Amino acid sequence: MGTTSPNIGAFVDPSLTQKIHKASRYLPRHWQWRLFTLGLIINDAIITGGAFRLSYYLRFEAPFFFFQQESFNSFTFYQSLVFVLLPLWVVIFWAIGLYNRQNLLGGTQEYSLVFNATTIGMFVVIAAGFLLPGFIFARGWLLMAWGFTFLFIDLGRFSIRRIIYYLRTHGYFLSPAVIVGANDEGLSLAEQLLSWKSSGIHIVGFIDKKVKPGTVLLHHLTCLGNSEDLDKVVKEYGIEEIILASSAISSRDKQMEIFKRYGVGSEVNVRMSSGLYEIITTGLTVKDFAYVPLVGVNPVRLTGMDRVMKTILDYTLTILGMTVVAPLLLIIALIIKLDSPGPVLHRRRVMGVNGRQYDAFKFRTMYVNGDKILAKYPELQTELAANHKLKNDPRITRVGKWLRRYSLDELPQLINVLKLDMSLVGPRMIAPSEIEMYDKWDINLLTVKPGLTGLWQVSGRSDISYNERVRLDMHYIRNWSIWLDLQIIMQTMPVVLKGSGAY
Repeated sequence: MGTTSPNIGAFVDPSLTQKIHKASRYLPRHWQWRLFTLGLIINDAIITGGAFRLSYYLRFEAPFFFFQQESFNSFTFYQSLVFVLLPLWVVIFWAIGLYNRQNLLGGTQEYSLVFNATTIGMFVVIAAGFLLPGFIFARGWLLMAWGFTFLFIDLGRFSIRRIIYYLRTHGYFLSPAVIVGANDEGLSLAEQLLSWKSSGIHIVGFIDKKVKPGTVLLHHLTCLGNSEDLDKVVKEYGIEEIILASSAISSRDKQMEIFKRYGVGSEVNVRMSSGLYEIITTGLTVKDFAYVPLVGVNPVRLTGMDRVMKTILDYTLTILGMTVVAPLLLIIALIIKLDSPGPVLHRRRVMGVNGRQYDAFKFRTMYVNGDKILAKYPELQTELAANHKLKNDPRITRVGKWLRRYSLDELPQLINVLKLDMSLVGPRMIAPSEIEMYDKWDINLLTVKPGLTGLWQVSGRSDISYNERVRLDMHYIRNWSIWLDLQIIMQTMPVVLKGSGAY
């Protein structure tokens, strides 16, 4: 055990750490998670029972003409059936991993597991009806129960997740973590984890043999010692997560040593950053060749069923949306024409998949002589070059300010979605001149279609920094799923109606 570190606790910002200690005194961390899991089980059971009851009402009691009255509508039968199905579905949820801590509070991943579990439960009932001739039930009742269960459990877990996020600001449901490696990659990891308040990871500091203990490296985070001090740090702070910055650990033996000491235990998780793979890919595959496991790089671009599902979602919602907003589009076009001279639509040259350029349509929000207007403000030209946005842009028309505030100027991009240039959800579209701002991340950016909305839209719009926009784009690309798209679409409307962060 090394002796180079003085009082380790003196180097960590005490605010959140003290909250964690205080919360642990009231309720130890292992009990926090046990009670959370118990709450999820109760939530799932109550909601599932409610979904079955609502389905029975709609199928047999509500006066809907399109349901035929059937003889097997006994309430006692369905009530008894639900008492059998409730524990069965909870067991299925458990088997799928919906009570496994690794799968909880994960947003879209959790939605996907709920969908799989409820679907399996439905097919179990269908199989029982096929194998047991005397077991007769209404198909409409089962289909509605499946849909309601999936929807309501997702809503219930979404609400519970909001509560957990709030409790994390008070020290509950947080996992103290230390990053091994204080190089650029380690600092970048810490920066991202600190900025993502709901991650559940509480970084207490760094371990690095090249840095003097006590040196402040990022915000309040300091170097807590070298690898020889790791045992002491783990014990003093109750570390649950050890994060290895792979590029900072040159010795493979040292990595193996850390994995042997902590990776096989149940109290501490050892995780390794993706390093180079994070830059060039969104996923990895491991395949054996001659009994040798080799890591392969997956292309970011969506293929197969993922691409089909995203295209179906884009076309379905876009066609429905254009049907609804068509009168609004005509009114906006008329107002723009009356407000200032110039064309109604503006074509912006942007980057698409594989670097293919296309014209993105927008309602014109600027005066046609905007360049001459901006030339009068050198300081705004500097701001524009740095952020590609101006908070107080003199080029914007009166109507343009209103259109931008509620993102109505982007509605013509629905045409780009139908032309397959864009998607409803995706990274922020950028001009060719902006590609340099993405530095190494442009490898990922140009492998998916830009979106009409995205994580940047629901995370602050223009109020967030350019670097933050890049990080959100990369997060979306690496973690894409159809559930993530649906979540962003549902979050977009409240953000747009609020009108904050838009200029």
